[in-house]
Amino acid sequence: MTEEHISGGYNGKILRANLSTRSISVEEIDELFCRRYLGGAGFVTYFQWKELKQGIDPLDPDNKLMFAVGPVTGVSVPGSGRHCVGAKSPLTGGYAKSESGGFWGVELKQAGYDGIIIEGKADKPVYLWIHDGEASIRDAAHLWGHNTKETQDSIKTELGDDRIRVATIGPGGEHLVKYACIINELKDAAGRGGMGAVMGSKNLKAIAVRGHKKPRVVEPERLKEFREWFMANQELWQGMHDRGTGGMMEGDMAAGNIPVSNFRDGEFVDISKITAQAVRDTIRVKMEGCFACPLRCKKVVQVDGPYSVDSAYGGPEYETLAAIGCNCGIGDLKAIAKGNELCNAYSLDTISAGDVIAFAMECFENGLLNTKDTGGIELRFGNAEAMLKTIELIARREGIGDMLAEGTVKAAEKIGRGAIEFAMQVKGLEIPMHEPRLKAGLGLGYAVNPHGADHMNNIHDTMYTEPGADLDVVKPFGILEPLAADELGPSKVSLFRYVQQELIIRDCLVLCDFIPCDIIRLRDILAAVTGWRTSSVEMLKVAERTLTLARMINIREGFTADDDKLPNRFSQPRRNGALSNKPYDFQQLQKAKSYYYGLMGWDTKTGIPTPEKLEELCLE
Repeated sequence: MTEEHISGGYNGKILRANLSTRSISVEEIDELFCRRYLGGAGFVTYFQWKELKQGIDPLDPDNKLMFAVGPVTGVSVPGSGRHCVGAKSPLTGGYAKSESGGFWGVELKQAGYDGIIIEGKADKPVYLWIHDGEASIRDAAHLWGHNTKETQDSIKTELGDDRIRVATIGPGGEHLVKYACIINELKDAAGRGGMGAVMGSKNLKAIAVRGHKKPRVVEPERLKEFREWFMANQELWQGMHDRGTGGMMEGDMAAGNIPVSNFRDGEFVDISKITAQAVRDTIRVKMEGCFACPLRCKKVVQVDGPYSVDSAYGGPEYETLAAIGCNCGIGDLKAIAKGNELCNAYSLDTISAGDVIAFAMECFENGLLNTKDTGGIELRFGNAEAMLKTIELIARREGIGDMLAEGTVKAAEKIGRGAIEFAMQVKGLEIPMHEPRLKAGLGLGYAVNPHGADHMNNIHDTMYTEPGADLDVVKPFGILEPLAADELGPSKVSLFRYVQQELIIRDCLVLCDFIPCDIIRLRDILAAVTGWRTSSVEMLKVAERTLTLARMINIREGFTADDDKLPNRFSQPRRNGALSNKPYDFQQLQKAKSYYYGLMGWDTKTGIPTPEKLEELCLE
């Protein structure tokens, strides 16, 4: 494809690397394909559907690991430093995709590609080197067994360029921990669903990228207008700049949004010790940001003493503060920061790791595990040393870590005796640190999201309970009045559907969720970059197409409407604190789920997309 035929924002090229044959090829994509799927999540979902065979083992060479950027990646607007990773999930056995920030995706775009498809399995450890339109497969035997920092530093030294960006796995990915992630810049993670395990199964240690070709923008002045608007409205994002995520934890604890002791309890006396404010006032050394983004919302911490923490690994964000903090009953901020460093060094998803450890702690508390099982570890809520030791064991699959590396569902199956009741997951993916008993729409989102319990392509109901800036974001969808957080009627389901689709659009572009703009501005950004005469309707159609394809992937793998459910724990109120008298209404959830299916053009009982909907979306 010649450059004059490529829309702005695209290179028109997908790089394909077969590690079994050590062959590399380049394939072209055209404007029709780009408009139907946009990029990012749209691309990886399409290739999962088209190229993965039914029933393959996610850790076999037949699985394919896919990376994709979007038309917005690498252009000069805040939040444009992202990319998407997808594959069949070793954790759930179904569809998976995950986004990561930083600089790696920008470098891939500047190196001349819109995506990478990794096939097969190398006979020994390798890494992929992509540089200004050229790619090669290189030996990585000397890197195997190293953590992410050691790997990144070695590759930069070996290739002689400190500005190379490296996406890599640590020992967690090498040992095929089912929730291993892929880490770039040592602190940005394609975190969910076990993409790092897929990478490890292919003997692929890292992908290093370097490029110098800036993406073409058709109407740069329109992008300049957005940047000026963004900087003129700093009040919309100043809080994130000052504290990063986790700045509202004390208020959220009072409201009931903070999980405690494996989503069982609602009181945690040490909550003030582990908030973003506590990080800022005690162990934070600076804030960092992604490519071209003044938000700079990422914490960087440094800890000396028994829990020494290397600042190169960043610092704990909200999900980590809660997952290996209060959800494990732990209020020692320095220990949490150490746990975050270990997960980044070993390439482990902190959400799943925290939930798995909390699950094991509750099993221990109830006599389903004992010190013989744990190798002498007193795996009790509040034991920070036990949490840190367990992370180490999981990453290396040693002792009890071997079982816990499988995730909560497989671990519960092995333990038996009702342990599944303590597994906080949907479709096998562990639940993020947000409480559905407070946010009814969020619970629906956990249930129906194709990759399992997910808080990013989801609604956070409390954002829409009062008029204001957040309600302004959904007014273009016709949502003009606030809705109660615990309401789950047709109006809330409709709101959830629109919010979910708007977030999928961002994941296709690929643009950070923290950038405050509505679908009108998203449309304007896309039009400015590509030069398309596009609309919000066309973008929503892309989101609907992506979600429907993801649904079809799961159906192909044997998932049914019965898998769109929440753990039984949420049908009971918390033992104490906020929501101690408020269970989640499962009967209401069933009605909402059926209504959501109908809005999506899927059969209201089975959730299977109708032939008419598939034809409308050009998926027939």
